[in-house]
Amino acid sequence: MSPKKTNLSEVGKITIKNASHLKIGIIVSEWNSEITNALRDGAINTLTGSGIKKSSILVEYVPGSFELPIGAQYIIENTEVDAVICLGCVIQGETRHFEFICQSVSQNISRVSLDYNIPVIFGVLTTNTQEQALARAGGKHGNKGVEAAATALKMIQLRDRLFPSQNS
Repeated sequence: MSPKKTNLSEVGKITIKNASHLKIGIIVSEWNSEITNALRDGAINTLTGSGIKKSSILVEYVPGSFELPIGAQYIIENTEVDAVICLGCVIQGETRHFEFICQSVSQNISRVSLDYNIPVIFGVLTTNTQEQALARAGGKHGNKGVEAAATALKMIQLRDRLFPSQNS
């Protein structure tokens, strides 16, 4: 039996040929900002470590995770980005609010991605406790922002491989 993986963000360095031309949008929820800012930092470090210029990373903020999909849509409609990363954190409370928010956010992030044919990445923590969120925002389980940035880069690689004439 293999040992339990504790750091979920061991994605390695992703290299994209001529990544300096890429532009990435990042939408960050202000709710649970201690966590979402750590996710943002992980995503930015992964993108710049892969050759994307910091000036080509557009970071915008929305009040909460529920607003992430419309924030992604605003970026897509008003800029030329290769991908958008949505970063948020929803922590289970005593009511069903958690379920409604998580379901809506995941479905609408997917919808924006499909509607605009641009990778819109789900980097939203959905945890039971603050401690679990912290463990996934740079703690013992890695950083979901790193994973979201790696996913964006892999989707750009797929696009470039399948549609080479559409990308310069």
